[in-house]
Amino acid sequence: MIYRELKYQSYSIPAKAGISFNLMIPLYRRFQIKSGMMQDGVTVRDIKSRTSFKVKTTNTINMKRNLIFALLALMIISACKNERPSAYLFAYFVGNGPGEESIHFAVSTDGFNYRALNNNKPVLDNKKICTTGGVRDPHILRGADGKIFYMVATDLYVPKMGWSNYAMVLMKSTDLINWTSSVVNIPEVFPDKFGDVYRVWAPQTIYDEATGKYMIYFSMKQKSDPDKIYYAYANKDFTGLEAAPKQLYFPPEWSNNKACIDGDIIFKDSKYHLFHKAEDGQPGIKLAISDKLTEGYELVSADRVDCEKDPVEGSGIFKLNNSEDYVLMYDLYTKGGYQFTKSSNLKNFEVIDQEVSMNFHPRHGTIMPITETELKRLISEWGSYDDLLIGFKSDQLKKLNVSIDAGKRTIHLPVKRGAELTSLDPQIITFPGINFLPKGPQDFSKKHVTYTFTINNKQPVEFKVEISEDNNPVIEGYYADPDILYSEKTGKYYIYPTSDGFHNWGGYYFKVFSSDNLVDWKDEGIILDLKKEGDVTWADRNAWAPCIVEKKINGEYKYFYYYTAAQKIGVAVADNPTGPFIDKGEPLIAERPEGVKRGQVIDPDVFTDKNTNKSYLYWGNGFCMGAELSDDMISIKEETQTVINVDNTFREGSYMIYRNGIYYFMWSQDDTRSPNYCVRYGTTTSPLGKLNIPENNIVISKNEEAGIYATGHNSVLQIPGKDEWYIVYHRFTRPKGKNMGRSAGFHREICIDKLEFDTDGNIIKTIPTIKGIDPIK
Repeated sequence: MIYRELKYQSYSIPAKAGISFNLMIPLYRRFQIKSGMMQDGVTVRDIKSRTSFKVKTTNTINMKRNLIFALLALMIISACKNERPSAYLFAYFVGNGPGEESIHFAVSTDGFNYRALNNNKPVLDNKKICTTGGVRDPHILRGADGKIFYMVATDLYVPKMGWSNYAMVLMKSTDLINWTSSVVNIPEVFPDKFGDVYRVWAPQTIYDEATGKYMIYFSMKQKSDPDKIYYAYANKDFTGLEAAPKQLYFPPEWSNNKACIDGDIIFKDSKYHLFHKAEDGQPGIKLAISDKLTEGYELVSADRVDCEKDPVEGSGIFKLNNSEDYVLMYDLYTKGGYQFTKSSNLKNFEVIDQEVSMNFHPRHGTIMPITETELKRLISEWGSYDDLLIGFKSDQLKKLNVSIDAGKRTIHLPVKRGAELTSLDPQIITFPGINFLPKGPQDFSKKHVTYTFTINNKQPVEFKVEISEDNNPVIEGYYADPDILYSEKTGKYYIYPTSDGFHNWGGYYFKVFSSDNLVDWKDEGIILDLKKEGDVTWADRNAWAPCIVEKKINGEYKYFYYYTAAQKIGVAVADNPTGPFIDKGEPLIAERPEGVKRGQVIDPDVFTDKNTNKSYLYWGNGFCMGAELSDDMISIKEETQTVINVDNTFREGSYMIYRNGIYYFMWSQDDTRSPNYCVRYGTTTSPLGKLNIPENNIVISKNEEAGIYATGHNSVLQIPGKDEWYIVYHRFTRPKGKNMGRSAGFHREICIDKLEFDTDGNIIKTIPTIKGIDPIK
């Protein structure tokens, strides 16, 4: 893939010519200037639009002026003929199973938020373009003339062939809709040199300005040799290769001749940057650079440029429109995820997953900038009322929780408490080519408002748009593992959560939210930042599952905040519920207890026994420990450490409460990525006593009818002076979570529902709700 930088040239016209000014001309096009004798002037030709001007002049000053006007005229003509890219096309496949190795398209208007076309079904028929029944690793490129598009893909059907294949598919189109295709079978076309090839993977195409040809590069494997990256030029019709492939990249000797696949080239700063998957250690993306397209690539560093520790492949690099930033994305193939990173120098990348959204699960693909006209054409062909490409901007909506039921032709808009329903404008935003009526504020106070949507020239369709005031989730955004506190000092309620939405639970800071009524919550900001110098010195990652306790010591309120960082438990202290918090300076608990071979040191819970005023800490994932805290509250009494005898349903998320002489110990079962994640409980007669586990001991679990899943990792609040209880928990983000796969496990949101007991003191199973609770008075 290759992009030109947007450069500007300043021309200065001397005053004696009668004109004096500086003119900035964006040279993002190729201009050919042919000089003749002074009396003949110069000819300026725009290579792309094939438009030319003869600039005649009698002196140098006049020639400069006329040349500028010629360039300006060319650019105006060119701008009329050629739109600048304003959107993006994502070509990808979705998996290794039957029917999953096909070409899919998605589109975006900003490079970060993508929506699948054609209901995430293939846009091309495998039977017409390949020989194996499967195509994967699609790479799409706009041609040098801006009018023709080229796409290449691996010809492989894994369910039948495993990982062995012999061919690639070459495709060409003038409109992104209709494609011609050819198959290049390497052993058949080049039997003498490559007759024993049994892998031909991940082709990509780049235009070679020096030769005026399209170079295709890909990896191949022969006999026992490792996979190597080769290249060859496509023929004029883009139906085959001109000559036998040559090796493009030669890894350094210290790599022990390990495999290299998934090459991806981008041009920047007069250099060709070859991103590729290297197998010289843990598989990841590395970078080699050359000043020539077909040779001389040298590895920049032995270190990976991707931001993962697990294996990744399928580099896809592209430049954002109207920006100096580049996005590198890749396939987390062992986890089923896809990561986006950003850089301005192609060397140092940062993860931006929290800025990215997709309503599909891609595998190895590429992204190409497209124009609005091209976007409209794609939507006209593959846009669907079954997956409306729309969004909402109104601040009165809980936008993450908007639900569109295409089958029923309904849209549900959850509004914030206090929204004016008689005159509400949802502020619908649409992709180009999609129109709707009515516009502006509408009266939603009765039942619903009917909106009519039109996709280009397709038959209009009506959707009934209804609104309700839903109090769950209680906090907008992705948060999890909530701990709730009522502060005697301030008379307010506080929630201390995990900051969620980071890939693989990669959050690094903690926030706190306050409320007077348990419904309206105020963001009080970050109270600990693992990456901020001075906050926490012993960890910088995985900020998870905090808890807090308020204690009055020597007449002064103190707040002891226990949290997980880098799979260790820390403690910080403050004089107020919102901080500032001062960390102890070292972990409170850093190791699993003696004899415990599995699990993680995470998920602390602090409990103060009202009967004795002693405080206890519980913790563990895969095991469950408890211990009495020392009087200083920042150390534990080692001799009191106790293994809590939970049954085999225990996973994590301990929580203890006391009511009417009974200690209730709660925990979460299953994995936070599972829709079946739930809370169970047992009872005991003392904070570290043996548990009695009832037969029916579920506290809260999924509500499939309401689309609520993975209700777990809870805390519990008692309203001061009352036998009134509430459970605070997280769930998958709704409604998208149930279809997000494993990433739903780090896209969670916090809810509150009523917790009730029967006359015998048993916990009545809570049914999680969308409406939530009413404000506490």
